[in-house]
Amino acid sequence: MPARLRVASAVEVSGALARVASGAADTLDLRLLVKHYLAVLEARAPGRSVEVRVPPYAAVQVVPGVCHTRGTPPAVVETDAETWIALASGALTWNQAEASGRVAASGQRADLAPYLPLT
Repeated sequence: MPARLRVASAVEVSGALARVASGAADTLDLRLLVKHYLAVLEARAPGRSVEVRVPPYAAVQVVPGVCHTRGTPPAVVETDAETWIALASGALTWNQAEASGRVAASGQRADLAPYLPLT
């Protein structure tokens, strides 16, 4: 079983979010926030029917439904780190991200709008 992602402390998250907002974020900030918000999503929407990918940082399987064990999951969501952080923090809605092409979502249950934002 893969290692679970960890939820970062409030101090770590607020510091990284402040650096993202000011344009001073580095790769470590992005990685921390991506993994933090994926861990929060994993806790709030346990399951294995949707794989959420934020390359190159992490991927998780979430949302109840068809259990995926091998190959491509029945539903996949993929986006970049900045978009994932904006979605998770509430700076961007799911509909805005889809309409602008900032998120690719396919398959049943791939709509993460009911779970976002994560803050």
